[in-house]
Amino acid sequence: MVLLSNIAFFELAVNAVTHSNAVLTLRRQELAQSTRAFRARGGKAIRCDTCVMPQSDCMCADRPSVSSQSAFCFLMYKGEVYKPSNTGRLICDVAADNHAFLWDRTQPDPHLLALLQDPRYAPIVVFPHEYAGPERCIMHPQQVPAVIGGKQPLFVMLDGTWREAKKMFRSPYLASLPVLGIQPQQVSAYLMRDAAAPHQLCTAEIGIAILRLMQDDIAADALASYFTLFCQRYTLVRPHLLEKDRTISACPTPL
Repeated sequence: MVLLSNIAFFELAVNAVTHSNAVLTLRRQELAQSTRAFRARGGKAIRCDTCVMPQSDCMCADRPSVSSQSAFCFLMYKGEVYKPSNTGRLICDVAADNHAFLWDRTQPDPHLLALLQDPRYAPIVVFPHEYAGPERCIMHPQQVPAVIGGKQPLFVMLDGTWREAKKMFRSPYLASLPVLGIQPQQVSAYLMRDAAAPHQLCTAEIGIAILRLMQDDIAADALASYFTLFCQRYTLVRPHLLEKDRTISACPTPL
């Protein structure tokens, strides 16, 4: 038996310590309570329990070692938590302070309500401004420091399809929160689902934009690289996405 030096043992222990991923935790809880097997596309694949990718394309060794200075809360539509194509979990691997809850319009999780009222946080809903009154909208990045008032920013991400996200946004317990709209500057690189418009970003891409806005560039770069790897690995599983990528690339970018 080989004995490790104290320094070597400490380094291994530090490298082994990773923060929890609330989206994956919620997924495991829901799967444990489910009475029906997951039958959606990709349901037959043997997946890594930690990264949800097929075991042959496991991303656990590529998990970023940085941590964002911002906190994220994912409010997830019921079916979203099961989907391997969900990218909210990628943000949780970068943001140590992460939370996830299933959405319910009239009976929200009490822990969610407590989080939104926690005096340590300044919750901000991330959603297009066109759906919110002007008094709630953060119109310029320079307004963010005044909005958070020295507290930890807690970005509330509505995770689901576009139609589901609009339903979640109308939840009464979100009605008084400030709203941050992200204006995409590029066509989405996410090909796993069809968006309503080419510039409609996926959750991870929104997360990257938020980190850039908060000048958390190290975390933003790490998440961007992690997201790119995710897309590449997913393409290996579903090669038809390569042809879709070529089609999108050939389309002119709208002004």
